[in-house]
Amino acid sequence: MSSADQHTAIVKKIARQLGFDFCGIAKAEFLEEEAPRLEEWLKRDYQGQMSYLANHFDKRLDPTKLVPGAKTVVSLIYNYYPEKKLPENPESIKLAKYAYGEDYHSVIKEKLKTFLEMLREEIGDIDGRVFVDSAPVMERQWAQKAGLGWIGKNSLLLNRKMGSFFFLAELIIDLEATPDSPLSKDYCGTCTACIDACPTDAIVQPGVVDGSQCISYLTIELKEAIPNEFKGKMENWAFGCDICQDVCPWNRFSKPHQEPAFRPHPDLEGFTNKDWIEMTEETFRKVFKKSAVKRTKFAGLKRNIEFIQSNNS
Repeated sequence: MSSADQHTAIVKKIARQLGFDFCGIAKAEFLEEEAPRLEEWLKRDYQGQMSYLANHFDKRLDPTKLVPGAKTVVSLIYNYYPEKKLPENPESIKLAKYAYGEDYHSVIKEKLKTFLEMLREEIGDIDGRVFVDSAPVMERQWAQKAGLGWIGKNSLLLNRKMGSFFFLAELIIDLEATPDSPLSKDYCGTCTACIDACPTDAIVQPGVVDGSQCISYLTIELKEAIPNEFKGKMENWAFGCDICQDVCPWNRFSKPHQEPAFRPHPDLEGFTNKDWIEMTEETFRKVFKKSAVKRTKFAGLKRNIEFIQSNNS
């Protein structure tokens, strides 16, 4: 077994030990095919007010510019599918499933730091950085390149064994490792469930989402008032949106996660629409103290709830 093969075996062993569901390896190199796609996406202003997506164009496409000397991108999948959905009858105010528990950034970042330490203990000095939906890393493209799935029509990475309710994370390191084969097949076939179900028509063509039309963007990233054109289209989502994932046939393979940190705050489980509408800043701070929902701040969440209510009045 070559040293590159040994390194790959060690990386995958540690990934299993730390509870990651899948681990794939790709060579750190320029993402040539993605450059024109990203350029076109930005040119069409599909990023909306997410101006940071236009920054560091070269680093976004080339991990060796992000981590000098990088040789390998390790892509990891970590499940967040909940054991039970929070009340979701058509009238319920909804929260995206990934935000039920503690903020995934901090939970997974800690795991990745441990991952790097364990790698160093087994192999020796390794230079690199860890990423969870942070910095200019094209996560889905690297995961596809590492054989973990394909990019579906809703632009999310789909995995044949567990659908798409998972987080992606990466280690970009200067360790030589044997890469996995990319998944070249698209298993969406002729299905258009996600495109048909999106209430704001944000999926403009297979694999391409106009971010500025997406409910997740409107409820999280947009800092000003939600435009009136979206009245009656929010389907009661107050933070994020799961519609394109809920309708995806591949998510019938989703299984509940085993991560205690992702369990909902006890108070959140019994939330009624009245609780959402009458929420005080004190309740917000208590229930969402460690949650990704803090991203919107109290005022942003109230804005979203009021907009939803104006839809229904």
